[in-house]
Amino acid sequence: MAITSPTYDPAATAAALAEKYVFGQQQALTARTQRASATEKGLSSLRSAISSFQTALVGMTGASKTMLAKSAVFSDTSVGSATAKSTAVAGTYSFYVTALASAHQVSYALNEDSKVTGSLEIKVGDARPITIDLAAANTNPDDPLTPREIAAAINASDDNKSLVTASVISTGPGKYELVLTAKNTGTASAITVTHDSETDPPPPSSPFDTVKQLVPAQNAKIHIGSTSGPLIDQATNTFTGIDGVTVNFTKTTTAPVTLTVGSDTGATTANVQAFVDTYNKLKSAIDALTAPGDPSKGTAGGPFAGDSGVGALRERLLSILRPSSGDSLALYGITANRLGTLSLDTNRLNKALAANPTGLDALIGSTAGTTPTGLAGKFDTYLKGWTGATNGQLKTRQEAVTKVLSETAIRQEKIDKQYDAAYQRYLMQFTQLQALQNQMSSNSSMFDALFSSNKD
Repeated sequence: MAITSPTYDPAATAAALAEKYVFGQQQALTARTQRASATEKGLSSLRSAISSFQTALVGMTGASKTMLAKSAVFSDTSVGSATAKSTAVAGTYSFYVTALASAHQVSYALNEDSKVTGSLEIKVGDARPITIDLAAANTNPDDPLTPREIAAAINASDDNKSLVTASVISTGPGKYELVLTAKNTGTASAITVTHDSETDPPPPSSPFDTVKQLVPAQNAKIHIGSTSGPLIDQATNTFTGIDGVTVNFTKTTTAPVTLTVGSDTGATTANVQAFVDTYNKLKSAIDALTAPGDPSKGTAGGPFAGDSGVGALRERLLSILRPSSGDSLALYGITANRLGTLSLDTNRLNKALAANPTGLDALIGSTAGTTPTGLAGKFDTYLKGWTGATNGQLKTRQEAVTKVLSETAIRQEKIDKQYDAAYQRYLMQFTQLQALQNQMSSNSSMFDALFSSNKD
């Protein structure tokens, strides 16, 4: 009678038993690794959300930044443009522009066979002269010096310091205009060129003796009120004579033009709405990271669900918005619902600003300077305790989770070695058992053949 034994694959059986051998350890380690990885990812998201909020806060409340916006508008917008800071005083101003400032531009006619030698001295106003060695400017001494080589030498000169730009225009076969343009506008940036030839005696004439005035070196002439009003004679078309207002003139006038400075309700509302949206974005990010989850619905919790530190962060941010004394954001139409999400009532905002134009800026404050003020200052100071590069909470937490991940990696290597050792042991045992079973089956078949009653 043949012996019947179960059939199996020694490798598959060894793998299954080795996995069972390390199952408990591996399950616990995997869970720990997954928690640490989720925490690390959560810390990255939290850092990004806080940093984005801080950056936006600085952009809104940093140096010279305020919630309250002012506008400056010309009665004729083709005359120019203007911007106003929040410190600008409301008012109406009249200007009569009889001339715009311009940058001096001159040109010199050069031919391919001009063969100028020696040096050029280019002066722009009272600045240090730009001296060009024409021999050094020639990149191929076997050929005559070209106008383009002269222009390149002027532009590359260490003395230039962007005072003047040289360019070349072809006006016909072998004919060129070397064009020099001053960087700055105004009469103080006028260009003069002197050619010192190295030939002896010097030639009777030089192409640099004849200059074409393409654009005059001219100052802006701006009258206050009318043509008979006080004259402002300046080198640029940008006028900053009104506190908090910058005016850029682009056109002369034939009659007085009016500039009106006043509150910009739309821009102010947009600034306040940006503050509200920025805060809500940070709050939403923290809410997602601390969400408890719902097992009945299969919804997983956030990586910081139940984390008291991150929970305290959320509560602290909300408490900063609700000062215990003084004006509150609600007075300016900024309110929080029961979940802490902010919203803006523009009608209430406009009424409050009409009654107290500077009150909102005083309340929100600024992140600028060594002593930040208001709500922005409190937000910035508190959040730096989280984002600080030396001992910030995010850094401390990241170091802790990095340590856990390093430990789990070492532990994983040990479990992998335990698995390999168990697998090799089981593989050897079951391979030997399979060989024994095969031998026994072979012997049984031999006995059956020898002692079988069937002689056929």
